[in-house]
Amino acid sequence: MCKFSEADMADKKKNFALIGVAGYIAERHLRAIKETDNNLLATLDKFDCVGKIDSYFPYADFFTEYERFDRHIDKLKREKIKLDYVSICSPNYLHDSHIRFALRHGADAICEKPVVLNPWNIDALQEIENETGKKVNNILQLRLHPAIIELKNKIANGPKDKIYDIDLTYITSRGNWYFISWKGDIHKSGGVATNIGVHFYDMLTWIFGDVEENVVHVSEDAKAAGYLKLKKANVRWFLSVDYNDVPEEIKAKEQRTYRSITVNGEEIEFSGGFTDLHTRSYQEILKGNGFGLEETKNSINTVYQIRNSSPVGLKGDYHPFCKK
Repeated sequence: MCKFSEADMADKKKNFALIGVAGYIAERHLRAIKETDNNLLATLDKFDCVGKIDSYFPYADFFTEYERFDRHIDKLKREKIKLDYVSICSPNYLHDSHIRFALRHGADAICEKPVVLNPWNIDALQEIENETGKKVNNILQLRLHPAIIELKNKIANGPKDKIYDIDLTYITSRGNWYFISWKGDIHKSGGVATNIGVHFYDMLTWIFGDVEENVVHVSEDAKAAGYLKLKKANVRWFLSVDYNDVPEEIKAKEQRTYRSITVNGEEIEFSGGFTDLHTRSYQEILKGNGFGLEETKNSINTVYQIRNSSPVGLKGDYHPFCKK
């Protein structure tokens, strides 16, 4: 059982539960809850390799079965222990269900991206928000990155009628495990463009405006590429989890990841500054400034269209990496 003192419960600390604690991204949430000086009451994951909890909240209850976790959260409610937030780090296709769980237990949700896989799921969740009075917060950490904020301000203060040319390239090599896991199943992850690209599409539409045209040139299990015409930008994008796509000069440094965004040929340096963005996100959420469902609609619509489009091949304005 949780060993939090009455003093802990009486102070201004918020009480959290976390779903999907065994996953890679969950540790950033554990750290964020700890660094914002709050309590973690209970965690859930069907996998039990979760020793990392000990570094943050060793007294948090842990469950491998959803039903027992649900019963425990209900018991806390009956014991007048308020659950303020549920952090959701589960596989993408489960986000919708776990958000509903949070709202119906009287807690706000903090959900990893993508918040859902399909646009209509957002509409349904907004109805539950209205019914419960609770909020869904999505982690859109690029909006908090100093280099991205600087770029947004630069574009906002630039010529109003200027159209920018952007190349987005993101290659994050994954081993064979990736395609065996849920991430390799398009019905569970949404495919590579959704799984590793959704926050880039959010960032681009946040800065350069709504999508006016969406063309897919390549759509494979390990990579995808296309063209987006935004209100103020033409974007060629290439996303991959295939090590063979990593540029040779990067391989020579024994690195397996390559990230690049150029705006009118000028590189935007944002490779650093990621380590504390989840904590920053939590700080803003706790102040009531989290990014809600309405702000996720553009990116979810974009990845849904990409996922359901037939690739046209190497026609039109395609990303140069498509030729590799």
